[in-house]
Amino acid sequence: MRKIVMPGDLIAKNPKVAGHGTYVEGGKVYAKYLGLLDKTDTSVRVIPLKGRYIPFPGDVVIGIVREVTANGWVVDIYSPYRAFLPISEYPENAIKNRKVNEILDIGDAIIAKVLNIDPKMKVTLTMKDRVCKPVRVGRVIAINPARVPRVIGKKGSMIKLLKSELGIQIVVGQNGLIWINGDRKKVSIAEEAIYIIEEEAHTEGLTDRITEFIKNKKGEDKNGEAKADS
Repeated sequence: MRKIVMPGDLIAKNPKVAGHGTYVEGGKVYAKYLGLLDKTDTSVRVIPLKGRYIPFPGDVVIGIVREVTANGWVVDIYSPYRAFLPISEYPENAIKNRKVNEILDIGDAIIAKVLNIDPKMKVTLTMKDRVCKPVRVGRVIAINPARVPRVIGKKGSMIKLLKSELGIQIVVGQNGLIWINGDRKKVSIAEEAIYIIEEEAHTEGLTDRITEFIKNKKGEDKNGEAKADS
């Protein structure tokens, strides 16, 4: 579980690693506000416990197209800042002389990555990545963005658990939107499990409880199918 930090907490001594939600003073990095500490070898940032998603370069996000322009799409990533996906950042092999609104139209959901953010917080997206694609099937659910690290788990452990136990596809957006695809009943179990993780994010033994929850739900489904066949 990621450490919770308070405003003013010292979180790093190398100012070069300072990311979003931090400030540098006296050559050291401090937390700007209450949140979860996200620290790697090359960067440190604070993910707010409350409030909407704040974009960061490299984040995977799920968004909804809100406007089509001549050179791309305005995308709602459920943040205070709207994002823009230039047509140049859409895979070339999928364009094929099609009109912009034939590639993506208003209301379409996409999985994308944050390419960069300028000083005025203009967010640019890219879909030139293996994980990125239009969302045509499956289900998209929303959780508090602050709970995303717990849904993913340490080194992706929680997501791996859900995928392996249920045999489904899951992509977790850092902005709190999650795409789930597969057998309808198993997708519903995953959705319930994710909401439990969101509610109980700061409690101990959560992985064991989620494992037990999934096994119980799968058992209920098997019993229901057996009764239906008899």
